[in-house]
Amino acid sequence: MASRADNFASNISLANFSKATELKNRIWFTIGALIVFRFLSFVPLPGINARALSQLADQTQGGIIDMFNMFTGGSLERMSLIALGVMPYITASIVVQMASALHPTLAALKKEGAAGRQKLNQYTRYGTVLLCTVQGWFLAAGLESFGASSGIAAVVDPGYMFRIGAVISLVGGTMFLLWLGEQITSRGIGNGVSLIIMAGIVAQFPTFITNMTSGYSEGSISTGILLGFIVMVVGLILLISFFERAQRRLLVQYPKRATQRGMMQADRSHLPLKLNTAGVIPPIFASSLLLLPLTITQFAGNSLDTDSGVGGTIQTVLQYLQHGQPLYMTLYAIGIIFFCFFYTAVVFNPEETADNLKKNGGFIPGIRPGKRTEDYLDYVLTRITVIGAIYLTFVCVVPEYMIAQTGVPLFLGGTSLLIVVNVTVDTISQIQSHLLAHQYGDLIKKAKLKGRLR
Repeated sequence: MASRADNFASNISLANFSKATELKNRIWFTIGALIVFRFLSFVPLPGINARALSQLADQTQGGIIDMFNMFTGGSLERMSLIALGVMPYITASIVVQMASALHPTLAALKKEGAAGRQKLNQYTRYGTVLLCTVQGWFLAAGLESFGASSGIAAVVDPGYMFRIGAVISLVGGTMFLLWLGEQITSRGIGNGVSLIIMAGIVAQFPTFITNMTSGYSEGSISTGILLGFIVMVVGLILLISFFERAQRRLLVQYPKRATQRGMMQADRSHLPLKLNTAGVIPPIFASSLLLLPLTITQFAGNSLDTDSGVGGTIQTVLQYLQHGQPLYMTLYAIGIIFFCFFYTAVVFNPEETADNLKKNGGFIPGIRPGKRTEDYLDYVLTRITVIGAIYLTFVCVVPEYMIAQTGVPLFLGGTSLLIVVNVTVDTISQIQSHLLAHQYGDLIKKAKLKGRLR
């Protein structure tokens, strides 16, 4: 039987959207901030030759740069001020999360509440600046060397002054994006950093659609392949929407407590365990590790001697690690499964959860508090993680296989669909929460008005 709140939430109508002034202001602020993000993606770094850079971008397709370029909405390809995007922040936050689960000092900070989280966020920002500095320096140096080896002058005046200026610009661009994301979170709708990543991916959709349409008109893409891609994308979106909302809800019961009327009442709640606890981290990590050797050899250029034994071996291995190759897809699937279990173990601690339930007097019916509850949580989490890992592997490997069989240029992968669907569902949920709060506010005002009339 659905509760009154559930019935009330299901009857939310968008007709009340025009009355929700605060919600409209939040949505307009979010749209304006994302427009600023898109404008910044077209502002180039000082000292960059845009025409030569576009030629270099055509030569580095297929590596890890393509994936990062997708997350930044083409900013890396254009070498703009926000070429690094928010990926350094994502990496730093993941490192801090893992460290807080393994290091005793950081684990103690995590248990201190709001003050501890603020300290961990500060460490994350320090790590972001450090990663931006290192990545910006190597990006500027690699751009100079790769352009020189290819005979293309992508940098007008190469040297240390260009590298220092590029590092300062890239660090400033990334930190501005973090500030913009925080403003969206506090004054807009949804998670700001996630919306920025999603906006970068969605900005590439017109390019993908244009390539598909032009390929179909030229005859390189048949009608069956086009329909197959449409069916695949729609099916994956529905599958992701279902599995990302799927939960295993464990019943938690609390002992009877005295109420204001002197009655004894037992409380019940649920402990939700997501089917995909790791989110989009496993495919990002797995693809990054597999594409890293290819990217390094692309920037190595002509310095790799393929006639030697070592160079020939490296070249052979890289051929098997290309997109669509059986070895690549096998290692990709293994990496996704490994990082699913690894990151789930990092973000969810059964021992800590069991201790918190015991301190609050809660228990799972039929399971003794303490060690038995911890073992039961670990058992349930392992079983649902198996299903989550299979789901993630299917969503990420199927587009790779389809693209390898059809020869369509790689862009719309499972990782991008995961991010877009996740962020969209979360944003819609927040909009519904604001509409629900607005309707409750109207009901309270009407109740007070009736009380005064009486």
